[in-house]
Amino acid sequence: MFESLTSRFEEVYKKIRGQARLTESNVSDIIRDIRRTLLDADVNYKVAKKFVDDVQEKALGADVLRSVSPEQQFVKILYDELVMLMGETSKDIQFASEPPTIIMVCGLQGSGKTTFTGKLGNLLKGRNRKPLLIAADIYRPAAIEQLRVLGKQIDVPVFSIEGEKNAVKIAEEGLKYAREHANEVVIIDTAGRLTIDEAMMQEVADIKARVKPHEILFVCDAMIGQDAVTTAKAFHDKLKFDGVVLTKLDGDARGGAALSIRSVVNEPIKFISTGEKLDAIELFHPDRMASRILGMGDVVSLVERVEAQISEEEAKKVEEKLRKAEFTFDDFLVQLGHIKKMGSLKDLLGMIPGVNSAMLNESSIDDNAMARVEAIVHSMTKDERRWPHILNGSRRARIALGSGTSVQEVNRLVKQFTDMQKMIKKMSRGKVSKEVKQLMGTRLPEQAE
Repeated sequence: MFESLTSRFEEVYKKIRGQARLTESNVSDIIRDIRRTLLDADVNYKVAKKFVDDVQEKALGADVLRSVSPEQQFVKILYDELVMLMGETSKDIQFASEPPTIIMVCGLQGSGKTTFTGKLGNLLKGRNRKPLLIAADIYRPAAIEQLRVLGKQIDVPVFSIEGEKNAVKIAEEGLKYAREHANEVVIIDTAGRLTIDEAMMQEVADIKARVKPHEILFVCDAMIGQDAVTTAKAFHDKLKFDGVVLTKLDGDARGGAALSIRSVVNEPIKFISTGEKLDAIELFHPDRMASRILGMGDVVSLVERVEAQISEEEAKKVEEKLRKAEFTFDDFLVQLGHIKKMGSLKDLLGMIPGVNSAMLNESSIDDNAMARVEAIVHSMTKDERRWPHILNGSRRARIALGSGTSVQEVNRLVKQFTDMQKMIKKMSRGKVSKEVKQLMGTRLPEQAE
């Protein structure tokens, strides 16, 4: 997410590093670089101008604190302004006092509306709500079938009327169905177009007038930059939507849409979509996003992802197994599964403070490496997973052949696993020796060179 923007900001910091204080001269140079960085990221020109003017004013008017360096002080000013620019606080769905809460999803064709509808249904189901998805996109081929497939995957009902060509009627009948079946939330997937046209805008306006949604969410593709902002303004002028959803942030998104859209339409960014999986949806937090853009990590989101996959009870069981040296390859396989569900390794590492974009770009992070590790473990027998010490040469050769890897990769994984067991065993006895400290630097299983 926003790798280019993050790396450019890191270059800006270097110019002020080592300076004794913030002066009109050095601030002016940095402001020029920031303006260029924002424009290159496809941030709206007026938004970029106001942002750099505000940063410059606060930087020159700031009292120099003895406890921080000019670089730290300037980063804090940048952070505060980015948070302000993106909305200050997160905004969730506003649920109706009496169900069902009606949510209408709109946007251009190809922005990811139908997929987001499924993701939102999955998210709300996880919050113990009872959602219903309404397939009101009557124009795009296979749109209704796509939503049915998504609904089946997340075990959420989908309402549609076979052969019906009136989207307003589908929405009304779907709402009636929801009330009859006690659905707490209704999510209406409306049709998109390749371009903004009056017929499309009138249709979504008619749906709004008839079903009176409590929330209208505008879905836009973050990869189209300022075009997303232009489209959002056109939709907002017609519909007065309540929030924005940014999709495809896992692609080559430069950040322009995220930094511009709230200022232009004066509505909050509510959700972001960071992948194709149905759980790749997050509530948008301006403070966390500002921290990630500035290369400061996002520990809170990382912890939330871990907690979503690993319960406190399970964590205690794993800890107990580690302390008693009973942690097996089967347990290791379960933990790998949790990590995979949390997202890509690069994304997870980007949430750790101190891991900057340059480090991520220079490192060869390969998510397929985990697949090879899983293949190796799956090729082991039950006894081999439980007692790695029985893995002699012939067994390792068989495992390598069965997993499609090399003997060297099998050897590396087994060594790192047994080293970890030894380290935990010594630490549990309070013997943190020089050897253990060296073992703590052992890297995770990696791909063969």
